[in-house]
Amino acid sequence: MASSSSCAIYCSRVLIRCSASEGGGGQGQRRSSGGSNAVRVNGAAHRAPLQVGAALETSINRSLAELSAPVLTPPPPPLPGGAEDRVLRRQNIPTEKQTVDPFRQALIVEGGVRYQQTLVVRSYEVGPDKTATMETVLNLLQETALNHVWMSGLLGDGFGATHGMIKNNLIWVVSRMHVQVDQYPIWGEVLDIDTWVGSSGKNGMRRDWLIRGRNSGDTFVRATSTWVMMNKVTRRLSKMPEEVRGEIAPWFIDRHAIEEEGAEKIIKLDRNAKYVDSDLKPKRSDLDMNHHVNNVKYVRWMLETLPGHFLQQHQLSSIILEYRKECGSSDVVQSICQPDEDSVPPEEHVSMVNGPSLLPEIISGHHSLAGALQQWPTKYTHLLQLKAGDKHEEIVRGRTTWKKKTHKAP
Repeated sequence: MASSSSCAIYCSRVLIRCSASEGGGGQGQRRSSGGSNAVRVNGAAHRAPLQVGAALETSINRSLAELSAPVLTPPPPPLPGGAEDRVLRRQNIPTEKQTVDPFRQALIVEGGVRYQQTLVVRSYEVGPDKTATMETVLNLLQETALNHVWMSGLLGDGFGATHGMIKNNLIWVVSRMHVQVDQYPIWGEVLDIDTWVGSSGKNGMRRDWLIRGRNSGDTFVRATSTWVMMNKVTRRLSKMPEEVRGEIAPWFIDRHAIEEEGAEKIIKLDRNAKYVDSDLKPKRSDLDMNHHVNNVKYVRWMLETLPGHFLQQHQLSSIILEYRKECGSSDVVQSICQPDEDSVPPEEHVSMVNGPSLLPEIISGHHSLAGALQQWPTKYTHLLQLKAGDKHEEIVRGRTTWKKKTHKAP
């Protein structure tokens, strides 16, 4: 029985309709060789692979006659083997290095080692002020890092693990992350993200990122991180096998997105800190493919400890994270935060209200006004720790720097 599907693309007041059919003959049969190259990216039909950074008009700038012709898309061959073979077939992980990925709008550049991807900020990736959140930024960093390994041809079936790592039962774990945000991307903005790797000591790897606005050319985000290997079974850190070093060393670039003269030491907090949020429990949705809580969730727990009035007026400009221990689904977590009282900027010491001074009881009785007038520090130290009876084990230490928002949420 024949079946058909159609899609519509609107551009500059012109409606272009294309259709694909199966089981038909005639012209559809004659155009089957060209139709096999049709792909769908972000829900839009394209007659040829997308070009990175090209405008949408480029991909549909063809004659109406050509686009409206039916295209025969033959069904894929049956998937062989068992369930595992079917999963691998669905993933279609490259076994050799790829230089272009039309589905991710990605390229391998700079001598075939640096990864570059173009994407658009989605509506579900922004907050009330229509700007991307720090969680969104961290998720983009993680996604592009994995895509980089995907295109390298080295990806096994793990969370960014190479074939040599899979053979040695090893996984990657991040030990340190530093992100600097000059400005947050906004909803609908087109971004160019670059990432690359380099050596870090004898047994570690460094990964850096740059996020730029395609239209403005401005650098929005700089980030650097350090990764080490952990044995998947014993959950202990491991040395880098020579086999794995041989896989990743050809990809190393000696360049830094953030020049750090010396790693800032983050002090350990205790329960006497100013802000404490206890009894935080991971959800199953918080776990990643390595079966521990994704590091992006840690940041959410840290930031939610801060007062709401502060978060409404300030945005995060820098975060440093030092990871100490993984967290599982059955753990109970405590989030602790201490402000640097000497980090209140000078302009915060002047009154924000013109005219006669308001009485303290008036200010304290008006909750929103009290929050607006409070002199907020701009630097904070954070600690996430596991609660196990009277014992507390560190998960991650953090250090955040904030600045005033340039515009308020509606």
